[in-house]
Amino acid sequence: MAFLLVVVSVVVAIHLYLWHRLVRATTRPGRVRTGLTLTVAGLFLLVLGTFGGMRLESLSWLSWPGYAWVAIMFYLLVFLLVLEVPRAVAGVLVRRRAEVKEPASVVVASAPEVSEPVSVVVASVPEVNGSAASVPARTPDVPVDASSPGGASPPVDAPSPVGAPSPGGDMSRRLFLGRVTAAVAGASALGTVGYGVTVALGDPVIEPVKVTLPGMDSRLGGLRFAVVSDIHLGPLTGRAHTERIVRMINGLEADVVAIVGDLVDGSVERLGALARPLRGLESRYGSYFVTGNHEYYTVNGPGEWIEELGELGVRSLRNERVEIRHQGAVLDLAGVNDLNGAATGDGPDFAAALGGRAERRTTVLLAHQPVQAVQAARHGVDLQLSGHTHGGQMVPFNLVIPLQQPVVSGLGTVDGVQVYVTRGAGFWGPPIRVGAPPEITMLELR
Repeated sequence: MAFLLVVVSVVVAIHLYLWHRLVRATTRPGRVRTGLTLTVAGLFLLVLGTFGGMRLESLSWLSWPGYAWVAIMFYLLVFLLVLEVPRAVAGVLVRRRAEVKEPASVVVASAPEVSEPVSVVVASVPEVNGSAASVPARTPDVPVDASSPGGASPPVDAPSPVGAPSPGGDMSRRLFLGRVTAAVAGASALGTVGYGVTVALGDPVIEPVKVTLPGMDSRLGGLRFAVVSDIHLGPLTGRAHTERIVRMINGLEADVVAIVGDLVDGSVERLGALARPLRGLESRYGSYFVTGNHEYYTVNGPGEWIEELGELGVRSLRNERVEIRHQGAVLDLAGVNDLNGAATGDGPDFAAALGGRAERRTTVLLAHQPVQAVQAARHGVDLQLSGHTHGGQMVPFNLVIPLQQPVVSGLGTVDGVQVYVTRGAGFWGPPIRVGAPPEITMLELR
């Protein structure tokens, strides 16, 4: 319940921020602002309906519009936050430029015109040393304005304050900056989402990876695993999604196919037809599956999918292992349940999957989450194959994943165990991938 409240609070905060930057900062009070405000409120309710409908198959029709808005919402938030600093700087520059263009008004009074010659009365003074001196008797006459009370000259208007804008000037500047910022963020978000959709719905990338395992029997050299994870069969995917993945895996001619969790986002009744192409998977030593966290989110739990996959020729490794015999040598292939199964008593059991093995035998572990390598290290695992992270799926989520998982994507090491994390062949939530294209891994042991 607490987690749900946090999610709702975050979604509310994001929509309030988007309203402030995209509506309030770009419109004047009136019908347009009211209409856009109602639109933002409606989009907020759409997000809640989409998340709430993930487990209600009757609301699956909300998936496309809901998740499309979630993606746009996210990248609008990202670009608007990035633009906050240049927006603030631009605001300061615009104000300073306005001040320079509107200097103080200075009124210079012109000297009055003299309409009559200046009369000078020369007064006689006593002779000094026998001669008389002449001095002016008064100053020149200055005409006055008869219309002024008391004949006083009209007062000179006081100058306006420096840089004072004309009425409405500040509002115009704010609207201009707000609209430019909204336009840039909107175009960037739509462009990013459009690109991400084409990547997510396109063919997965084939990632060739060679892993050296010290101490491995040399006869196992060249053993190849086709690794796929996070296919996420659901309301936004179709049967063609599964068919394409099967076709690409078969083209690799792998020795082992490993499906490391999050295959589905729904029940067998709803998605069984989408999974049937898995019956066509081809490999020398078989196809294997371990549960991911999303198998435990389905209405009926993972049990029905374990049974369904068995009928499709895909064996589930539920805290157990099998022997892969290759060119006279033996490799232990083990699998553990996802961590989310612990809530229902179906969590990982490393002792059951890895206990009692032959000494010095190379072991490859299938475990959905990379963090499970911490426990795998205590049981002498040589290599763990995982998924779960989607490689971040949408930049900049890849920067947040290390807070929970030790490896985001690719080959890493956790407590001495080599861990390869595939980005997954599907997507969860918004049907977009930015900076993390879908992947099928061709992993070869050395």
